[in-house]
Amino acid sequence: MGKVTGFLEYERLEEGYEPVAKRVKNYREFVIGLNAEQAKQQGARCMDCGTPFCNSGCPVNNIIPDFNDLVYRGDWRNAALVLHSTNNFPEFTGRICPAPCEAACTLNVNDDPVGIKSIEHAIIDRAWTEGWVVPQPPKARTGKKVAVVGSGPAGMAAAQQLARAGHDVTVFEKNSRIGGLLRYGIPDFKMEKTHIDRRIEQMQAEGVTFRTGVLIGAWPADSKVTNDAKQTIGADALKAQFDAVLLTGGAEQSRDLPVPGRELDGVHFAMEFLPQQNKVVAGDKLKGQLMATGKHVVVIGGGDTGSDCVGTSNRHGAASVTQFELLPQPPVEENRPMTGPYWPIKLRTSSSHDEGCQREFAIATKAFIGEKGRVTGLTTVRVQWQGGKMIEVPGSEQTLKADLVLLAMGFVSPVPAVLEAFGVERDNRGNAKAGTDAVGGYRTNVDRVFAAGDMRRGQSLVVWAIREGRQAARAVDEALMGTSNLPR
Repeated sequence: MGKVTGFLEYERLEEGYEPVAKRVKNYREFVIGLNAEQAKQQGARCMDCGTPFCNSGCPVNNIIPDFNDLVYRGDWRNAALVLHSTNNFPEFTGRICPAPCEAACTLNVNDDPVGIKSIEHAIIDRAWTEGWVVPQPPKARTGKKVAVVGSGPAGMAAAQQLARAGHDVTVFEKNSRIGGLLRYGIPDFKMEKTHIDRRIEQMQAEGVTFRTGVLIGAWPADSKVTNDAKQTIGADALKAQFDAVLLTGGAEQSRDLPVPGRELDGVHFAMEFLPQQNKVVAGDKLKGQLMATGKHVVVIGGGDTGSDCVGTSNRHGAASVTQFELLPQPPVEENRPMTGPYWPIKLRTSSSHDEGCQREFAIATKAFIGEKGRVTGLTTVRVQWQGGKMIEVPGSEQTLKADLVLLAMGFVSPVPAVLEAFGVERDNRGNAKAGTDAVGGYRTNVDRVFAAGDMRRGQSLVVWAIREGRQAARAVDEALMGTSNLPR
Protein backbone atom coordinates (compact mmCIF):
# COMPACT_ATOMS: atom_id res chain seq x y z
CA MET A 1 0.00 0.00 0.00
CA GLY A 2 1.09 3.55 -0.60
CA LYS A 3 1.05 4.47 3.10
CA VAL A 4 1.98 1.39 5.10
CA THR A 5 1.53 3.18 8.44
CA GLY A 6 -1.56 5.14 7.39
CA PHE A 7 -3.94 3.16 9.60
CA LEU A 8 -1.82 4.20 12.59
CA GLU A 9 -1.65 7.86 11.63
CA TYR A 10 -5.18 8.70 10.47
CA GLU A 11 -8.59 8.18 12.06
CA ARG A 12 -11.75 7.23 10.24
CA LEU A 13 -13.51 10.28 8.85
CA GLU A 14 -17.28 10.09 8.36
CA GLU A 15 -19.18 11.87 5.61
CA GLY A 16 -21.09 14.89 6.87
CA TYR A 17 -24.80 15.74 6.87
CA GLU A 18 -26.65 18.99 6.37
CA PRO A 19 -28.34 20.16 9.62
CA VAL A 20 -31.63 18.44 10.42
CA ALA A 21 -33.61 21.71 10.45
CA LYS A 22 -32.50 22.39 6.87
CA ARG A 23 -32.70 18.96 5.28
CA VAL A 24 -36.20 18.01 6.47
CA LYS A 25 -37.61 20.92 4.46
CA ASN A 26 -36.89 19.23 1.13
CA TYR A 27 -36.29 15.88 -0.56
CA ARG A 28 -32.77 16.49 -1.85
CA GLU A 29 -29.71 14.48 -0.87
CA PHE A 30 -28.01 15.93 2.19
CA VAL A 31 -24.81 13.88 2.57
CA ILE A 32 -21.63 15.95 2.35
CA GLY A 33 -19.06 13.73 0.66
CA LEU A 34 -15.33 13.63 1.28
CA ASN A 35 -13.12 16.07 -0.59
CA ALA A 36 -10.01 14.85 -2.42
CA GLU A 37 -7.66 15.24 0.56
CA GLN A 38 -10.07 13.55 2.96
CA ALA A 39 -10.56 10.64 0.55
CA LYS A 40 -6.77 10.37 0.20
CA GLN A 41 -6.41 10.04 3.97
CA GLN A 42 -9.12 7.39 4.10
CA GLY A 43 -7.36 5.50 1.31
CA ALA A 44 -4.13 5.71 3.31
CA ARG A 45 -5.83 3.87 6.20
CA CYS A 46 -6.19 0.72 4.06
CA MET A 47 -3.78 -1.82 5.59
CA ASP A 48 -1.38 -4.17 3.87
CA CYS A 49 -3.44 -6.86 5.60
CA GLY A 50 -2.55 -9.84 3.41
CA THR A 51 -6.09 -11.20 3.27
CA PRO A 52 -8.48 -8.41 2.31
CA PHE A 53 -11.77 -9.75 3.66
CA CYS A 54 -13.45 -6.61 2.26
CA ASN A 55 -13.30 -8.22 -1.20
CA SER A 56 -15.42 -11.18 -0.14
CA GLY A 57 -17.55 -9.11 2.22
CA CYS A 58 -18.65 -7.08 -0.81
CA PRO A 59 -21.26 -9.00 -2.85
CA VAL A 60 -19.90 -7.65 -6.15
CA ASN A 61 -16.32 -8.37 -5.00
CA ASN A 62 -15.11 -4.81 -5.46
CA ILE A 63 -11.32 -4.66 -5.69
CA ILE A 64 -11.22 -2.40 -2.69
CA PRO A 65 -7.52 -2.26 -1.69
CA ASP A 66 -6.61 -1.33 -5.26
CA PHE A 67 -8.96 1.62 -5.62
CA ASN A 68 -8.11 2.77 -2.07
CA ASP A 69 -4.44 2.86 -3.04
CA LEU A 70 -5.15 4.62 -6.33
CA VAL A 71 -7.10 7.34 -4.53
CA TYR A 72 -4.24 7.75 -2.05
CA ARG A 73 -1.85 8.20 -4.98
CA GLY A 74 -4.20 10.68 -6.69
CA ASP A 75 -4.90 8.42 -9.69
CA TRP A 76 -8.65 8.96 -9.67
CA ARG A 77 -9.28 7.91 -13.27
CA ASN A 78 -7.80 4.47 -12.80
CA ALA A 79 -9.61 4.21 -9.47
CA ALA A 80 -12.86 4.72 -11.40
CA LEU A 81 -11.86 2.02 -13.91
CA VAL A 82 -11.14 -0.46 -11.12
CA LEU A 83 -14.44 0.38 -9.41
CA HIS A 84 -16.43 -0.05 -12.63
CA SER A 85 -14.74 -3.37 -13.39
CA THR A 86 -16.91 -5.06 -10.75
CA ASN A 87 -19.82 -2.66 -10.25
CA ASN A 88 -21.98 -1.16 -12.99
CA PHE A 89 -23.55 1.45 -10.72
CA PRO A 90 -21.27 2.55 -7.86
CA GLU A 91 -23.24 5.79 -7.48
CA PHE A 92 -26.16 3.64 -6.25
CA THR A 93 -24.16 1.55 -3.80
CA GLY A 94 -22.01 4.50 -2.73
CA ARG A 95 -25.19 6.12 -1.46
CA ILE A 96 -27.48 3.37 -0.17
CA CYS A 97 -25.42 0.23 0.44
CA PRO A 98 -25.03 -0.64 4.16
CA ALA A 99 -21.37 -1.43 3.39
CA PRO A 100 -20.81 -5.06 4.42
CA CYS A 101 -17.28 -4.49 3.10
CA GLU A 102 -16.58 -2.22 6.06
CA ALA A 103 -17.83 -4.81 8.54
CA ALA A 104 -15.37 -7.24 6.91
CA CYS A 105 -12.44 -4.79 6.98
CA THR A 106 -9.45 -6.27 8.85
CA LEU A 107 -8.95 -2.96 10.64
CA ASN A 108 -12.45 -3.35 12.09
CA VAL A 109 -11.24 -6.11 14.43
CA ASN A 110 -9.92 -3.60 16.95
CA ASP A 111 -10.35 -0.17 15.37
CA ASP A 112 -12.71 1.76 13.11
CA PRO A 113 -12.84 0.32 9.58
CA VAL A 114 -11.66 2.12 6.47
CA GLY A 115 -14.41 4.38 5.09
CA ILE A 116 -14.74 2.28 1.94
CA LYS A 117 -18.23 3.45 1.06
CA SER A 118 -17.27 7.12 1.32
CA ILE A 119 -14.26 6.51 -0.96
CA GLU A 120 -16.48 4.74 -3.49
CA HIS A 121 -18.90 7.66 -3.34
CA ALA A 122 -16.07 10.14 -3.94
CA ILE A 123 -14.62 8.14 -6.87
CA ILE A 124 -17.84 7.80 -8.84
CA ASP A 125 -18.99 11.37 -8.26
CA ARG A 126 -15.65 12.63 -9.54
CA ALA A 127 -15.82 10.25 -12.51
CA TRP A 128 -19.15 11.74 -13.56
CA THR A 129 -17.91 15.30 -13.01
CA GLU A 130 -14.78 14.68 -15.08
CA GLY A 131 -16.73 13.02 -17.92
CA TRP A 132 -15.05 9.64 -17.52
CA VAL A 133 -18.33 7.71 -17.51
CA VAL A 134 -19.14 7.21 -21.20
CA PRO A 135 -21.15 4.70 -23.25
CA GLN A 136 -19.39 1.45 -24.14
CA PRO A 137 -21.25 0.15 -27.19
CA PRO A 138 -20.24 -3.27 -28.54
CA LYS A 139 -17.89 -3.59 -31.49
CA ALA A 140 -20.19 -6.13 -33.13
CA ARG A 141 -23.78 -7.31 -32.82
CA THR A 142 -24.73 -10.95 -32.29
CA GLY A 143 -28.23 -10.74 -33.71
CA LYS A 144 -29.61 -12.34 -30.53
CA LYS A 145 -32.55 -10.68 -28.76
CA VAL A 146 -32.94 -10.70 -24.96
CA ALA A 147 -35.91 -9.48 -22.92
CA VAL A 148 -35.24 -8.28 -19.39
CA VAL A 149 -38.42 -8.09 -17.30
CA GLY A 150 -37.97 -5.60 -14.46
CA SER A 151 -35.81 -2.47 -14.46
CA GLY A 152 -34.43 -2.44 -10.93
CA PRO A 153 -30.69 -2.74 -10.22
CA ALA A 154 -30.58 -6.43 -11.23
CA GLY A 155 -32.35 -5.78 -14.52
CA MET A 156 -30.29 -2.68 -15.30
CA ALA A 157 -26.99 -4.43 -14.56
CA ALA A 158 -27.92 -7.46 -16.65
CA ALA A 159 -29.15 -5.32 -19.54
CA GLN A 160 -25.98 -3.26 -19.62
CA GLN A 161 -23.74 -6.32 -19.58
CA LEU A 162 -25.74 -8.10 -22.29
CA ALA A 163 -25.79 -5.01 -24.50
CA ARG A 164 -22.02 -4.67 -24.20
CA ALA A 165 -21.75 -8.33 -25.25
CA GLY A 166 -23.52 -7.37 -28.49
CA HIS A 167 -27.07 -8.57 -27.87
CA ASP A 168 -30.20 -6.57 -28.65
CA VAL A 169 -31.68 -5.98 -25.21
CA THR A 170 -35.15 -4.70 -24.36
CA VAL A 171 -36.03 -3.89 -20.76
CA PHE A 172 -39.71 -4.05 -19.82
CA GLU A 173 -41.01 -2.09 -16.84
CA LYS A 174 -44.64 -2.06 -15.65
CA ASN A 175 -44.35 1.41 -14.15
CA SER A 176 -43.99 4.70 -15.96
CA ARG A 177 -40.29 5.19 -15.18
CA ILE A 178 -37.22 2.97 -15.16
CA GLY A 179 -35.52 1.98 -11.90
CA GLY A 180 -37.78 -0.47 -10.07
CA LEU A 181 -37.50 -0.20 -6.29
CA LEU A 182 -34.56 2.17 -6.74
CA ARG A 183 -36.99 4.58 -8.35
CA TYR A 184 -40.09 3.96 -6.27
CA GLY A 185 -38.83 2.54 -2.98
CA ILE A 186 -35.75 4.62 -2.14
CA PRO A 187 -36.62 8.21 -1.07
CA ASP A 188 -35.00 11.00 -3.05
CA PHE A 189 -33.32 12.34 0.08
CA LYS A 190 -31.24 9.13 0.09
CA MET A 191 -30.71 8.93 -3.67
CA GLU A 192 -31.91 11.48 -6.18
CA LYS A 193 -33.28 9.90 -9.33
CA THR A 194 -31.02 11.87 -11.65
CA HIS A 195 -28.43 9.17 -10.94
CA ILE A 196 -30.74 6.59 -12.55
CA ASP A 197 -31.63 8.90 -15.44
CA ARG A 198 -28.05 9.44 -16.58
CA ARG A 199 -27.37 5.70 -16.48
CA ILE A 200 -30.43 5.18 -18.66
CA GLU A 201 -28.96 7.64 -21.19
CA GLN A 202 -25.65 5.76 -21.12
CA MET A 203 -27.38 2.40 -21.62
CA GLN A 204 -29.53 3.72 -24.48
CA ALA A 205 -26.34 4.88 -26.20
CA GLU A 206 -25.02 1.33 -25.73
CA GLY A 207 -28.08 -0.09 -27.50
CA VAL A 208 -30.52 -0.93 -24.70
CA THR A 209 -34.20 -0.31 -25.43
CA PHE A 210 -36.50 0.60 -22.53
CA ARG A 211 -40.23 0.04 -22.64
CA THR A 212 -42.21 1.46 -19.71
CA GLY A 213 -45.83 0.97 -18.76
CA VAL A 214 -45.74 -2.60 -20.06
CA LEU A 215 -46.82 -5.52 -17.88
CA ILE A 216 -45.50 -8.97 -18.73
CA GLY A 217 -47.79 -11.83 -17.78
CA ALA A 218 -50.69 -11.51 -15.37
CA TRP A 219 -51.41 -9.30 -12.38
CA PRO A 220 -53.77 -9.84 -9.43
CA ALA A 221 -56.63 -7.36 -9.36
CA ASP A 222 -56.37 -6.78 -5.60
CA SER A 223 -52.60 -6.19 -5.51
CA LYS A 224 -51.34 -3.14 -3.59
CA VAL A 225 -48.04 -3.18 -5.49
CA THR A 226 -47.39 -0.11 -7.65
CA ASN A 227 -48.41 -0.83 -11.24
CA ASP A 228 -48.87 1.89 -13.90
CA ALA A 229 -49.03 -0.48 -16.86
CA LYS A 230 -51.15 0.52 -19.82
CA GLN A 231 -50.19 -2.45 -21.97
CA THR A 232 -49.89 -6.18 -21.28
CA ILE A 233 -47.81 -8.76 -23.15
CA GLY A 234 -48.37 -12.45 -22.46
CA ALA A 235 -45.52 -14.70 -21.36
CA ASP A 236 -45.78 -16.91 -24.45
CA ALA A 237 -45.82 -13.92 -26.77
CA LEU A 238 -42.67 -12.55 -25.15
CA LYS A 239 -40.86 -15.87 -25.44
CA ALA A 240 -41.79 -16.03 -29.12
CA GLN A 241 -40.25 -12.60 -29.78
CA PHE A 242 -36.96 -13.10 -27.92
CA ASP A 243 -34.17 -15.67 -27.81
CA ALA A 244 -33.97 -15.46 -24.02
CA VAL A 245 -36.00 -13.91 -21.21
CA LEU A 246 -34.49 -12.80 -17.91
CA LEU A 247 -36.88 -12.15 -15.02
CA THR A 248 -35.49 -9.54 -12.62
CA GLY A 249 -38.54 -8.11 -10.87
CA GLY A 250 -38.37 -7.12 -7.23
CA ALA A 251 -39.67 -8.91 -4.14
CA GLU A 252 -42.62 -6.53 -4.03
CA GLN A 253 -45.07 -8.65 -2.05
CA SER A 254 -45.15 -6.93 1.36
CA ARG A 255 -45.44 -8.90 4.60
CA ASP A 256 -48.87 -8.22 6.10
CA LEU A 257 -50.03 -8.00 9.72
CA PRO A 258 -53.37 -9.86 9.94
CA VAL A 259 -54.61 -8.65 13.32
CA PRO A 260 -58.06 -7.26 14.23
CA GLY A 261 -58.65 -3.86 12.67
CA ARG A 262 -56.32 -4.39 9.71
CA GLU A 263 -59.09 -3.26 7.35
CA LEU A 264 -59.28 0.22 8.90
CA ASP A 265 -58.53 3.22 6.72
CA GLY A 266 -55.14 4.64 7.64
CA VAL A 267 -53.33 1.28 7.88
CA HIS A 268 -51.14 0.91 4.80
CA PHE A 269 -48.10 -0.90 3.48
CA ALA A 270 -44.93 1.18 3.36
CA MET A 271 -44.82 0.50 -0.37
CA GLU A 272 -48.13 2.29 -0.79
CA PHE A 273 -46.69 5.33 1.02
CA LEU A 274 -43.13 5.66 -0.32
CA PRO A 275 -43.75 5.35 -4.09
CA GLN A 276 -46.38 8.08 -3.96
CA GLN A 277 -43.92 10.57 -2.49
CA ASN A 278 -41.29 9.68 -5.06
CA LYS A 279 -43.83 10.25 -7.83
CA VAL A 280 -44.72 13.66 -6.40
CA VAL A 281 -41.04 14.65 -6.27
CA ALA A 282 -40.78 13.57 -9.93
CA GLY A 283 -43.59 15.96 -10.81
CA ASP A 284 -46.53 13.56 -11.03
CA LYS A 285 -49.93 14.81 -9.92
CA LEU A 286 -51.67 12.30 -7.65
CA LYS A 287 -55.15 12.06 -6.26
CA GLY A 288 -55.46 10.98 -2.66
CA GLN A 289 -51.77 10.90 -1.73
CA LEU A 290 -51.08 9.38 1.69
CA MET A 291 -49.79 12.20 3.87
CA ALA A 292 -48.36 12.19 7.39
CA THR A 293 -48.83 15.92 7.88
CA GLY A 294 -50.03 16.66 11.42
CA LYS A 295 -50.58 12.97 12.15
CA HIS A 296 -49.31 10.61 14.81
CA VAL A 297 -47.48 8.04 12.71
CA VAL A 298 -46.56 4.51 13.79
CA VAL A 299 -44.13 2.58 11.59
CA ILE A 300 -44.18 -1.17 12.24
CA GLY A 301 -40.84 -2.65 11.24
CA GLY A 302 -37.34 -1.65 12.29
CA GLY A 303 -35.41 -2.05 9.03
CA ASP A 304 -34.39 0.28 6.20
CA THR A 305 -37.89 0.53 4.73
CA GLY A 306 -39.21 1.58 8.12
CA SER A 307 -36.44 4.15 8.41
CA ASP A 308 -37.41 5.54 4.99
CA CYS A 309 -40.98 5.91 6.23
CA VAL A 310 -39.67 7.81 9.26
CA GLY A 311 -37.68 10.25 7.13
CA THR A 312 -40.56 10.80 4.73
CA SER A 313 -43.06 11.33 7.58
CA ASN A 314 -40.77 13.92 9.15
CA ARG A 315 -40.62 15.79 5.85
CA HIS A 316 -44.41 15.73 5.65
CA GLY A 317 -44.53 17.39 9.07
CA ALA A 318 -45.88 14.54 11.20
CA ALA A 319 -47.00 15.37 14.73
CA SER A 320 -45.01 12.40 16.02
CA VAL A 321 -43.27 9.33 14.60
CA THR A 322 -42.85 6.05 16.47
CA GLN A 323 -41.11 2.99 15.06
CA PHE A 324 -41.74 -0.55 16.34
CA GLU A 325 -39.34 -3.48 16.24
CA LEU A 326 -40.46 -6.95 17.30
CA LEU A 327 -36.96 -8.05 18.32
CA PRO A 328 -35.12 -6.81 21.43
CA GLN A 329 -32.78 -3.84 21.14
CA PRO A 330 -29.40 -5.07 19.89
CA PRO A 331 -26.12 -4.05 21.54
CA VAL A 332 -24.65 -0.66 20.69
CA GLU A 333 -21.31 -2.29 19.84
CA GLU A 334 -20.75 -5.75 18.43
CA ASN A 335 -18.14 -8.18 19.69
CA ARG A 336 -15.79 -7.48 16.80
CA PRO A 337 -13.30 -10.36 17.22
CA MET A 338 -16.24 -12.78 17.37
CA THR A 339 -18.31 -11.43 14.47
CA GLY A 340 -15.74 -10.27 11.91
CA PRO A 341 -15.60 -10.49 8.96
CA TYR A 342 -19.33 -11.19 8.96
CA TRP A 343 -22.18 -8.69 9.17
CA PRO A 344 -22.78 -8.00 12.88
CA ILE A 345 -26.02 -7.51 14.73
CA LYS A 346 -25.84 -4.16 16.50
CA LEU A 347 -27.94 -1.05 17.05
CA ARG A 348 -28.01 1.01 13.88
CA THR A 349 -29.26 4.58 13.96
CA SER A 350 -30.05 6.10 10.58
CA SER A 351 -30.08 9.74 9.56
CA SER A 352 -33.89 9.53 9.54
CA HIS A 353 -33.90 8.46 13.19
CA ASP A 354 -31.77 11.50 14.01
CA GLU A 355 -34.43 13.72 12.46
CA GLY A 356 -36.98 12.71 15.09
CA CYS A 357 -38.35 9.30 16.02
CA GLN A 358 -39.33 7.33 19.12
CA ARG A 359 -37.99 3.79 18.75
CA GLU A 360 -39.63 0.90 20.59
CA PHE A 361 -38.07 -2.56 20.74
CA ALA A 362 -39.53 -5.93 21.76
CA ILE A 363 -43.05 -4.77 21.10
CA ALA A 364 -45.87 -6.45 19.18
CA THR A 365 -49.13 -5.09 17.78
CA LYS A 366 -52.21 -6.97 19.01
CA ALA A 367 -54.90 -4.98 17.19
CA PHE A 368 -55.71 -1.75 15.41
CA ILE A 369 -58.53 0.29 16.89
CA GLY A 370 -60.59 2.96 15.19
CA GLU A 371 -63.70 5.07 14.90
CA LYS A 372 -66.00 5.39 11.90
CA GLY A 373 -63.81 3.07 9.87
CA ARG A 374 -60.56 4.95 10.43
CA VAL A 375 -57.63 3.99 12.60
CA THR A 376 -57.20 5.99 15.81
CA GLY A 377 -54.70 3.83 17.66
CA LEU A 378 -53.32 0.39 18.26
CA THR A 379 -53.05 -2.08 21.11
CA THR A 380 -49.53 -3.28 21.88
CA VAL A 381 -47.88 -5.77 24.17
CA ARG A 382 -44.27 -6.15 25.27
CA VAL A 383 -42.59 -9.41 24.32
CA GLN A 384 -39.64 -11.49 25.44
CA TRP A 385 -37.68 -14.03 23.43
CA GLN A 386 -36.91 -17.35 25.09
CA GLY A 387 -35.42 -20.27 23.21
CA GLY A 388 -36.21 -18.59 19.91
CA LYS A 389 -39.89 -18.21 20.81
CA MET A 390 -41.78 -14.99 21.38
CA ILE A 391 -43.61 -14.75 24.71
CA GLU A 392 -45.93 -11.91 25.66
CA VAL A 393 -45.15 -10.13 28.92
CA PRO A 394 -48.25 -10.35 31.19
CA GLY A 395 -49.80 -7.02 32.09
CA SER A 396 -47.82 -5.07 29.49
CA GLU A 397 -50.65 -4.23 27.09
CA GLN A 398 -50.98 -0.57 26.15
CA THR A 399 -52.92 1.61 23.72
CA LEU A 400 -51.03 4.08 21.55
CA LYS A 401 -52.59 6.89 19.51
CA ALA A 402 -52.08 6.57 15.77
CA ASP A 403 -53.60 8.40 12.79
CA LEU A 404 -51.42 6.65 10.20
CA VAL A 405 -49.86 3.18 10.49
CA LEU A 406 -47.25 2.06 7.98
CA LEU A 407 -46.39 -1.64 7.68
CA ALA A 408 -42.68 -2.01 6.90
CA MET A 409 -42.01 -5.57 7.98
CA GLY A 410 -40.15 -6.68 4.89
CA PHE A 411 -41.16 -8.47 1.71
CA VAL A 412 -42.11 -12.11 1.32
CA SER A 413 -41.70 -12.78 -2.40
CA PRO A 414 -42.19 -11.51 -5.94
CA VAL A 415 -45.78 -11.13 -7.11
CA PRO A 416 -46.69 -14.81 -7.77
CA ALA A 417 -48.77 -14.10 -10.88
CA VAL A 418 -45.70 -13.11 -12.93
CA LEU A 419 -43.88 -16.39 -12.29
CA GLU A 420 -47.09 -18.36 -12.76
CA ALA A 421 -47.59 -16.77 -16.18
CA PHE A 422 -44.27 -18.23 -17.34
CA GLY A 423 -44.79 -21.55 -15.56
CA VAL A 424 -41.64 -21.03 -13.49
CA GLU A 425 -41.19 -23.32 -10.50
CA ARG A 426 -40.91 -21.58 -7.14
CA ASP A 427 -39.01 -22.45 -3.99
CA ASN A 428 -40.61 -22.72 -0.55
CA ARG A 429 -40.37 -18.92 -0.14
CA GLY A 430 -42.20 -18.16 -3.39
CA ASN A 431 -39.12 -17.09 -5.35
CA ALA A 432 -38.14 -18.31 -8.80
CA LYS A 433 -36.30 -21.60 -8.45
CA ALA A 434 -32.92 -21.20 -10.16
CA GLY A 435 -29.39 -22.03 -9.04
CA THR A 436 -26.17 -20.06 -9.38
CA ASP A 437 -23.85 -22.79 -10.66
CA ALA A 438 -21.03 -21.72 -12.94
CA VAL A 439 -22.58 -23.84 -15.70
CA GLY A 440 -26.27 -23.34 -16.36
CA GLY A 441 -26.71 -20.85 -13.56
CA TYR A 442 -29.80 -18.66 -13.18
CA ARG A 443 -31.84 -20.95 -15.45
CA THR A 444 -35.40 -21.72 -14.44
CA ASN A 445 -37.25 -24.92 -15.33
CA VAL A 446 -38.66 -23.15 -18.41
CA ASP A 447 -36.51 -23.26 -21.53
CA ARG A 448 -34.76 -19.94 -22.30
CA VAL A 449 -36.17 -18.27 -19.18
CA PHE A 450 -33.73 -17.09 -16.51
CA ALA A 451 -34.23 -15.33 -13.15
CA ALA A 452 -32.01 -13.10 -11.01
CA GLY A 453 -32.08 -10.55 -8.21
CA ASP A 454 -34.94 -10.41 -5.72
CA MET A 455 -37.02 -12.47 -8.14
CA ARG A 456 -34.66 -15.38 -7.47
CA ARG A 457 -33.10 -14.80 -4.03
CA GLY A 458 -35.85 -12.85 -2.29
CA GLN A 459 -35.65 -9.51 -0.52
CA SER A 460 -32.04 -8.35 -0.48
CA LEU A 461 -29.64 -5.45 -0.98
CA VAL A 462 -29.10 -3.35 -4.09
CA VAL A 463 -25.50 -4.57 -4.22
CA TRP A 464 -26.71 -8.20 -4.29
CA ALA A 465 -29.09 -7.31 -7.12
CA ILE A 466 -26.22 -5.84 -9.15
CA ARG A 467 -24.14 -8.97 -8.53
CA GLU A 468 -26.94 -11.27 -9.63
CA GLY A 469 -27.70 -9.17 -12.71
CA ARG A 470 -24.07 -9.34 -13.79
CA GLN A 471 -23.78 -13.07 -13.22
CA ALA A 472 -27.12 -13.80 -14.89
CA ALA A 473 -26.00 -11.78 -17.92
CA ARG A 474 -23.01 -14.08 -18.28
CA ALA A 475 -25.25 -17.14 -17.96
CA VAL A 476 -27.59 -15.83 -20.67
CA ASP A 477 -24.64 -14.93 -22.91
CA GLU A 478 -23.20 -18.44 -22.52
CA ALA A 479 -26.56 -20.02 -23.30
CA LEU A 480 -26.92 -17.96 -26.48
CA MET A 481 -23.33 -18.08 -27.72
CA GLY A 482 -21.81 -21.20 -26.13
CA THR A 483 -19.17 -19.12 -24.36
CA SER A 484 -18.88 -15.70 -22.74
CA ASN A 485 -16.26 -13.06 -22.07
CA LEU A 486 -18.41 -11.32 -19.48
CA PRO A 487 -17.08 -11.46 -15.90
CA ARG A 488 -18.66 -13.92 -13.48
